[in-house]
Amino acid sequence: VTFFVLFLSEFMAEESNEKFWDFVNANQDIEGEHDGKDTDQAYYELIVKKASALLSSVQVNMFKFALSLRAYSATVQSFQQIASNEPPPSGCSAFFSIHGEKTCDTDGLAALLKTASHRPKPYLFKGDHKYPGSNPDAPVVILYAQFGTLEFRRLHHVIVSKVKEGQAAYVLRHYLDKPSEKKVYLSGYGVELAIKSQEYKAKDDTQVQENDPVDEVQGFLFGKLKTIYPELKEQLKELRKHLVESTNEMAPLKVWQMQDLSFQTAARILAAPSVDALNVMKDLSQNFPTKASCLDVFILSPQFFKGTLGLQPGDSALFINGLHIDLDTQDIFRYWINNLETDHRYSSWPYNVQELLRPTFPGVIRQIRKNFHNLVIILDPTQENSAELLSVAEMFYSNNIPLRFVIGLVFVVSDEDDIDGMQDAGVAMVRAYNYICDEVNSQSAFEAIMSVSDTQLSVGDVVKVLEKRFPYVEVSSVLSADSSYDANRKEGRAYYAQTGVGPLPVVMYNGIPYQREHLDPDELETVTMQKILETTTFYQRAVYLGELATDHDVVDFIMNQPNVVPRINPRVLSTSRTYLDLSDTTIVATNLFSCYVCVFQPKYIYIIFFHLPNFYFILTLTCPHKLLCHCGFIDDGYIRPVTYWVVGDFDTPSGRQLLYDAIRHMKTSNNVRLGMINNPSNDPSAETNHVARAIWAAMQTQSANNAKNFITKMAKEETAAALEKGADIRDFAVGVRRKDRTGHFIIKENFVLQGFKMSLFLDVLKLKKGQRAVISNGRIIGPLEEEEVFNQDDFLLLESIILKTSGERIKSKVQQFGIEEDSDLVMKVDALLSSQPKGEARVEYGFADDRYSAVKIRPKEGDVYFDVVAVVDPVTRDAQKLAPLLLVLKQLVNINLRVFMNCQSKLSEMPLKSFYRYVLEPEVVFQADGSFSSGPMAKFLDMPQSPLFTLNLNTPESWMVESVHTRYDLDNIYLQEVENIVAAEYELEHLLLEGHCFDVSSGQPPRGLQFTLGTAANPVIVDTIVMANLGYFQLKANPGAWILKLRKGRSDEIYKIYSHDGTDSPADSDDIIVVLNNFKSRIIKVKVQKKPDKFNEELLSDGTEENDTGFWKGFTGGGKTEEPKQDKDDVINIFSVASGHLYERFLRIMMLSVLKNTKTPVKFWFLKNYLSPTFKEFIPHMAKQYGFQYELVQYKWPRWLHQQTEKQRIIWGYKILFLDVLFPLAVDKILFVDADQIVRTDLKELRDFDLEGAPYGYTPFCESRREMDGYRFWKSGYWASHLAGRKYHISALYVVDLKKFRKIAAGDRLRGQYQGLSQDPNSLSNLDQDLPNNMIHQVPIKSLPQDWLWCETWCDDNSKKSAKTIDLCNNPMTKEPKLQAAVRIVAEWKDYDQEIKRLITIYVLTQLNTCRTYDVTS
Repeated sequence: VTFFVLFLSEFMAEESNEKFWDFVNANQDIEGEHDGKDTDQAYYELIVKKASALLSSVQVNMFKFALSLRAYSATVQSFQQIASNEPPPSGCSAFFSIHGEKTCDTDGLAALLKTASHRPKPYLFKGDHKYPGSNPDAPVVILYAQFGTLEFRRLHHVIVSKVKEGQAAYVLRHYLDKPSEKKVYLSGYGVELAIKSQEYKAKDDTQVQENDPVDEVQGFLFGKLKTIYPELKEQLKELRKHLVESTNEMAPLKVWQMQDLSFQTAARILAAPSVDALNVMKDLSQNFPTKASCLDVFILSPQFFKGTLGLQPGDSALFINGLHIDLDTQDIFRYWINNLETDHRYSSWPYNVQELLRPTFPGVIRQIRKNFHNLVIILDPTQENSAELLSVAEMFYSNNIPLRFVIGLVFVVSDEDDIDGMQDAGVAMVRAYNYICDEVNSQSAFEAIMSVSDTQLSVGDVVKVLEKRFPYVEVSSVLSADSSYDANRKEGRAYYAQTGVGPLPVVMYNGIPYQREHLDPDELETVTMQKILETTTFYQRAVYLGELATDHDVVDFIMNQPNVVPRINPRVLSTSRTYLDLSDTTIVATNLFSCYVCVFQPKYIYIIFFHLPNFYFILTLTCPHKLLCHCGFIDDGYIRPVTYWVVGDFDTPSGRQLLYDAIRHMKTSNNVRLGMINNPSNDPSAETNHVARAIWAAMQTQSANNAKNFITKMAKEETAAALEKGADIRDFAVGVRRKDRTGHFIIKENFVLQGFKMSLFLDVLKLKKGQRAVISNGRIIGPLEEEEVFNQDDFLLLESIILKTSGERIKSKVQQFGIEEDSDLVMKVDALLSSQPKGEARVEYGFADDRYSAVKIRPKEGDVYFDVVAVVDPVTRDAQKLAPLLLVLKQLVNINLRVFMNCQSKLSEMPLKSFYRYVLEPEVVFQADGSFSSGPMAKFLDMPQSPLFTLNLNTPESWMVESVHTRYDLDNIYLQEVENIVAAEYELEHLLLEGHCFDVSSGQPPRGLQFTLGTAANPVIVDTIVMANLGYFQLKANPGAWILKLRKGRSDEIYKIYSHDGTDSPADSDDIIVVLNNFKSRIIKVKVQKKPDKFNEELLSDGTEENDTGFWKGFTGGGKTEEPKQDKDDVINIFSVASGHLYERFLRIMMLSVLKNTKTPVKFWFLKNYLSPTFKEFIPHMAKQYGFQYELVQYKWPRWLHQQTEKQRIIWGYKILFLDVLFPLAVDKILFVDADQIVRTDLKELRDFDLEGAPYGYTPFCESRREMDGYRFWKSGYWASHLAGRKYHISALYVVDLKKFRKIAAGDRLRGQYQGLSQDPNSLSNLDQDLPNNMIHQVPIKSLPQDWLWCETWCDDNSKKSAKTIDLCNNPMTKEPKLQAAVRIVAEWKDYDQEIKRLITIYVLTQLNTCRTYDVTS
């Protein structure tokens, strides 16, 4: 419960930093308002009441939902972890940290502040809560405290007083001195109870001891009934079985009955009343195996979903207000060196744009004779780095890369009139280039430029080139001041100034400027190639949709895109933007000078709107409140979607120029209205504020047109100069009425200049005295630098962007509403929407007819609603998840809901073979006594008894979950043998940090590179390896702040970190800081670069060793890490996987057989993901008894790799797909041994087996048992053709040379082939076996001798005597249960089984003696 107030504060922080601190200041002692004897529900209601005071009703509902999800528990925990790195002083439950020094003594704070400058400032995270008004130059004081307690209140008051005095910058971080050890129950995940095939019995015969009395069927509490009436135990058991089977009978369906199940289910949903339809959909989809037999009574409607969303039958989609929710530039000009469409060298290339749609190999750049890709380089040829950029252009050109180059180099050189090229190298270069273009062509001119010295350009370099190539020409006539080859020299500089692209050099691709860090020649090449590939997709879509045809001009097509702008101003185009919060503005009428007054909460800033058309004036006033007089012309009935507020000191030249350019632009546009905020550099007076006073007076006394003309005149420099010399201001008021020129004018002027409240600029606009800025629809552009130009073109650019991105669309919507003061509404809505984080684009969708195919739930009248459209096939996994999600959404917000049924026809098999529960609640649930309920959980009630089930979790991508408590075999749940209930508890063990890494020099992933994740005190807590597929890596962590580094050893010897993105530290920081503070996925990008002296070294070369085997810390656990490190040649590494109690039983016996026959020390590696709690608890005891090492490795299936849904196939995938990243580089060889195998020899022989250069060795399938010939699928059809005489190998036993495996990128090749084949559900039926056999031509397999694996199914009895291992293969002919086969086939199996059981018994008795209870029978 204590966390709820912290969760609310974090919810407020997501709204804004101001709301966070408003909440904190208003509720400093909230714990004192809560009686410790109050119930959990009473405290919850207190928190909700506090939230209601600051939030809207919709926001309160969302907060309740966030509480039910415990969404901010990770945020609070991250602060707790950060605090753990700064342990508190003794006896302090809350404390200050001042540049590393800590105290909870308020008297000592002043002294620590004085000495703080001698210590480095602490690193502040993006999620830190910084107190408003803190002096950024003052020492940083971090308060670690539990908000709402008395101790927090005491320290908070002290530090706030220091902030107000300007002595400190205050940061608050949550910290609980004594956090609760109680687990938090999460929601937001799915649980599947899948029906398992019983073709081969794989269930353990060990009985589970039952002692859970909770058991309800149709209202009967059988647990209690058995306790009350023990003598009726058998009868109650029969009654329970009858009740379950009578309601949930799974009647088998014939194939013809299945073909219309999707339509029949949809018909049943649509037949229900609209208020019940979602519940019916939820019930049918989540319990489909028992509901299917009842659906054939529904008559099908011929009218079903017909949409235009590009969805195929059975596909799903969800849109909220047009936003798709995943259920998963400018023509730059001149001097083109080449023209792909006309140059002879490209004449052999195809010209038709349809060539874009032809399939090619991934990464291939299509050579088409169209100017799709245009590169512009603007530079000063005299700068040192110009030659490097030109060399990259030359590389593209000479290698026939389909780029069209502008070397309008846009030669930015001197634009003086009589400049002599013999004296200025830049001018000489321009004139020489023009001369060669005229005499020969632009290609020759470009080649000549490239031949100029690559050092600092001089006139002599240009002269040498001309004399060498054109010996007959008089060089001085080309380069001199009166040269006739001076075209475009001045225009080049003017164009550069007009575009506003920033410091030279500038490179643009299709009009888009490159970032400064991309101008390094190596980086430029890589980024350009990436842009070509990315843009190709854009062109392909345009061609496919008919928007771009062969006869179209591609450049014109680019220029007509909505994102093309007339000028490039980095400030305007920047994606880092700050907005004023205009959403809480209310308008009230007042008689004050016939104005309107706007009150901006919570700052109490009054804005006064004067009645004049499309023009404002804003001036600060001295009065009881912070006032901002925003004087201007209220709308004249025409909606102007762009509102500019110009901020500056209008009594300075720069302020007047900004105002003048704004007015000039306003006069050319009907879309703009203009406001002015005077920000004086000094205290105002009659002597220094001539222009500001004059503007104010004109605004109050003159007509719209007169005032506009007068203010324009006031903004001119000659007017300001005249006023400075004492001219009468009224002499400039041409056209003003006489009485206004005889006193009334001056009275108004004097009134306004009583003084200014500078806190407005400091607190709201973040401006200092005299600073300039432009505010466009609430967006603050500034403060502008002293010499920075923001001219009429910039205002036009800004207007264009606003109109194209938001203004026109908002205006059209507002016009439909017919609301007064429409321009104000456009401004506020634009500011609100534009300030939100950008996601996917919203789409307009239309449906021809929804009478027959949609569930429709109308919104409540008179309230704002969300438009929700869902398209779903009701017999898919998406329907199982979507129905409960929509039900919760319906309770949270007012929605207009349409759910369209997108059905599949002619189904040939059961579409859903599982029961499903989605754990999601709209708010926290309490019990009758006011205490918390047992928590969100998935409940499967009244399940059929006959099927065999397996339990799977469907969790968010970033969660790493494991089962921590259950006595049952969750892989084989057979309810007929369970008297009460099956209970299982899972734990969120870690959050996943994912990333992609590339080498900037090669553009390729650095395979084998290792990263570590830790803290300053403990740098290596986990580590991982980068794979070649997408440079992907993953690390497991918990909420908190972590430092990512290259691992010590070869990784940091060869490489250095070049840059990073998506992290919480600056891109150029050596230490990469990543803060995990929520349950959302976190993906970062890291670029590395080889050190200069290591350029030719490779991480995975044969002659190098990784000298640290610490990797398995990253994805392992539970090992015997305290043992001394073995020499790798003295340890046999064995990998195995198991799921379910039976296979864990087999696994323990396999381990025992290895240990009995192998003399070399052994280390076992087990996949942790699917092991039961009982196995994980027992394995340390077994390791101690038999003296082996073990590690539990863990890896999350990457999101980009095609997901398997069936548990068995997932496990098969783990056997083969991640061998290169599961184990540390120090492990040279790994042996895989199936859990159901018995080893009869020393495995050292297999480890040392010569693979003859192959990355792995497998045993071929036996062919000696002739009666099984009909089952040998590899002897005919596809496999016979593909193998071409080679053997088909079994995956039960194999040896992997990891060094070779990594060196040839075998893992990356296997994943690539898997990605392609797995899209076909009929492919890779035996994934772990079929994939390596399918890849035998690309990743060769060394065939092991046949005696390494004997299997009764395929091998004859005579060969059993020499068998080194025996595998319990399934027999497709007899389908004999595996347990029965083990006892019959392997003589020693029973003895091994008994030995393990005795060890388990000893272990359990030992635990009982220490008052711990374990499952005796596992």
